[in-house]
Amino acid sequence: MKIVFMGTPDFAVAALKALIESGHEITAVVTQPDKPKGRSKEPQPSPVKECALAHGITVLQPRRIKTPEAVSQLRQYEADVYVVAAFGQLLSQEILDIPRFGCLNIHASLLPKYRGASPIQHAIIDGEEKSGVTIMQMDAGLDTGDMLYKKEAEITAEDTFETLHDKLMELGGKAIVEALALLEAGEIIPMKQCDEESCYASLIDKSMGRLDFGKSAVSLDRLIRGMNPWPSAYTFYKGKQLKIWRAVPVKTAEQIASLEADCGVVCAVEKDYFDVAAGEGILRIFELQLEGKKRMSTHDFLLGVKVQPGNRLG
Repeated sequence: MKIVFMGTPDFAVAALKALIESGHEITAVVTQPDKPKGRSKEPQPSPVKECALAHGITVLQPRRIKTPEAVSQLRQYEADVYVVAAFGQLLSQEILDIPRFGCLNIHASLLPKYRGASPIQHAIIDGEEKSGVTIMQMDAGLDTGDMLYKKEAEITAEDTFETLHDKLMELGGKAIVEALALLEAGEIIPMKQCDEESCYASLIDKSMGRLDFGKSAVSLDRLIRGMNPWPSAYTFYKGKQLKIWRAVPVKTAEQIASLEADCGVVCAVEKDYFDVAAGEGILRIFELQLEGKKRMSTHDFLLGVKVQPGNRLG
């Protein structure tokens, strides 16, 4: 098939590569304009742009995809279908109607659940046992189009936003190649989404990472993993911000007495970790980062920072 591909971050690169390797013709790639990064503030291309240029594919970077000029430019590139993955701009109905198979979106959740901007993080934070990708026929709504194809992935107790992102990134590449083959063969039956089963995965905000030790240790662990590596979960220790990168919820027989400690109070300190009382259970911390310092293991942290039972976080 002839495809115009729209995407911007790393998540979209795996799908673009999969389409190229499967023999589809990418007539153009549309991505966000270069953005200043780093201390130099020099404009940097998106990961999708770098991939496209490496394969000799024409790159379009409209500031606003809905303008008449941008739409006119799109029409110059023949396509049976537009494939969209984390592009970063909403498409107008005029654009959706251009290719004969319409526009397909690679969405990082099992729709209709987790529509919106941050489905991967919210799935971990909410304690879901599985996630996946949905190939969706785009319409004028926000992730409301008909579902065409799905592939599932397990969410483990160790998965972070980063690891689940990478799982779904690879899964998205496989899913779009398989879905296009079925679509071209006329073997896909679109399924309407049930709005009652949907929930909105709002954009992640840094303030959402603040740990409330009045909540259960299990929910705190999920928040830490869902915020790793960005924007990170954090608390405060002796007036300084303390990011928590890895922790596990525990509740052992010998620590039952510690559960009576106030939420946020350190109830045990060992060589490689320390325990903090939560609203339910204990959060055992293995990796952290004090304001102004590097990310490190709790073992290394305790060599330079004194933590003892009775100290409070938060």
